[in-house]
Amino acid sequence: MIAADSSTIIAYIQGEAGSDVALFDSSIDANQIVLPPVALAEVLSDPRLPERHRVLLNSLALLDVTNGYWARAAASRAKILALKLRARLADTLIAQSCIDHGVPLIARDGDFRHFAKHCSLKLA
Repeated sequence: MIAADSSTIIAYIQGEAGSDVALFDSSIDANQIVLPPVALAEVLSDPRLPERHRVLLNSLALLDVTNGYWARAAASRAKILALKLRARLADTLIAQSCIDHGVPLIARDGDFRHFAKHCSLKLA
């Protein structure tokens, strides 16, 4: 299994090229994609999202929010912020979902590198 961040999903929807988009596409075909709930919410909140993409995204599996998730996410974010690095809340929640499940994340957004370096997030 492999997870995708909204940055990659949006690039895919917009028809952009990139290794992340290619991996996302091939992982969909192989039925290996799971979505962090926050990434799904970010993409589905676009009122201009084409219906065919809304249907596709709603058909993909979601990572479960596990017991203690919110506290672990807060601790991860605090660790990154203490280092004076960027840790947006949505990115923190996406990273923590992947960390909790041991699932690598496909992401275009470079801010996830802080979670990989300091919080054991696996990047694809």
